[in-house]
Amino acid sequence: EPPCRQQLRHLQDSAGIAARLPPRLEGRWVSTGCEVRPGPEFLTRSYLFYTNRLFKALQFYYWDPSCRDPSYSLVIKGKLRLRQASWITRGATEADYHLHKVGIVFHSPKAMREVASRINQTSGEGCRGFLPPGRSWAPGALYEVLSAKTERDCTAALGFAMHELSLVRVERHFQPLLQPQQSGSRLVEELYLGDIHTDWGERLHYRPTGYQRPLQSALHHVHPCPACGIISRADEHHPPILPARAALPMQLSGSWVSTHCEVRPAVLFLTRYFTFHGNNHTWEGHYYHYSDPLCRQPTFTIYASGHYSQGIPSSKVRGGTELAFKVTQARVTPMDQVTVLMLNSSEPGSCGLEGSWSVGVEQDITATNGCLALGIKLPHTEYELFKTEQDTQERSLLYIGERPTDGSSPDSPDKRPTSYQAPLIQCAAASEEFSNYISLKYVGRKDANGIEALKPLPVAFLLFIALLFLRWD
Repeated sequence: EPPCRQQLRHLQDSAGIAARLPPRLEGRWVSTGCEVRPGPEFLTRSYLFYTNRLFKALQFYYWDPSCRDPSYSLVIKGKLRLRQASWITRGATEADYHLHKVGIVFHSPKAMREVASRINQTSGEGCRGFLPPGRSWAPGALYEVLSAKTERDCTAALGFAMHELSLVRVERHFQPLLQPQQSGSRLVEELYLGDIHTDWGERLHYRPTGYQRPLQSALHHVHPCPACGIISRADEHHPPILPARAALPMQLSGSWVSTHCEVRPAVLFLTRYFTFHGNNHTWEGHYYHYSDPLCRQPTFTIYASGHYSQGIPSSKVRGGTELAFKVTQARVTPMDQVTVLMLNSSEPGSCGLEGSWSVGVEQDITATNGCLALGIKLPHTEYELFKTEQDTQERSLLYIGERPTDGSSPDSPDKRPTSYQAPLIQCAAASEEFSNYISLKYVGRKDANGIEALKPLPVAFLLFIALLFLRWD
């Protein structure tokens, strides 16, 4: 069975993922590598939750995208109270948090100067003398930037907020052991916290509806994970320095597929599947939407294609490559009755043939210049940020720019992303490119509780999956 199809089938089975409501948070959770936040900001995180609802979170910030050159660390202490299941983001739990104090440790005189001037410029009265002029850098000194007791809060200048704690999900699954002599599997626990708004000005008051890259349990994480141990042993005075990794040239050709069911702010659940043809710079992608956090209940699929520009290294996000993508053609397959009703009641001439939509039947929307109801506009150009990397098992990963949190599209160079979505994994090299398009065929099948469920025929599996990179205006 072709590896792309295998990966899609594996996602379809939700890979044995269990998520408890409410989640159990006790223990330490760590980043599995260098994280990129919009800005860009490069950081690693180590969060410790105690049984009495108190927490101590460490955030380590760096000058570089490999997390080898630390600038400062934040120590964040507070209390977290889990509340009800989220009405907005299915599968998540809402939480209230209260910060007791936040301290900062600078790792160089340069970091101290830069942060002090930001705080002195942008903060109110209470922070003006945050660092008296001429105060020299002292390694290991901890300066308080927030204290609930004295009601002092100088964190706004850092773009700092902990709203990520207001949306929580824990997933558990088992990783098969890779060595042939070992049988069985290993427990992996992942902590998904709320996403960070892509617009710096909005992040201080944004309430998350999506997630950022998950933290993994320091005890139960995917192996191998060279970064996990380094990050879990670190403290604010000894920030983690991650192992050096060779920079790889951008290799886009081939096929790439999601590694798990992905969630977007404003609550879209989807999986993505792309093929890039390096020889003529064309691309095609499928993105497959669902209504649930395990990607089991399909709502609609989009197939899109077009061409892309030669990549140039990003000046803004080191390690990234800037590309422009042109979307020239698209087809839509509604997968449930709700979507069919919506498409059939859309304005005539705005989305395919008026009143002609039915479940499981694909329709070309190029002639109507896209589909207004789904927010697709054709032809359409997006200004993108890409990065390729190898994971610890030497598999190729593709990171595509984060979508703007407000649901708009990066349709001008100034809206180009400065951070990334969850990575796609390479499932076929350029030579095995799967280019001919098989239309999706579906058969109705009753699932265990007698509800008519749409299950794709095996041939369709390959195609099944989808790109999201098209949440177009």
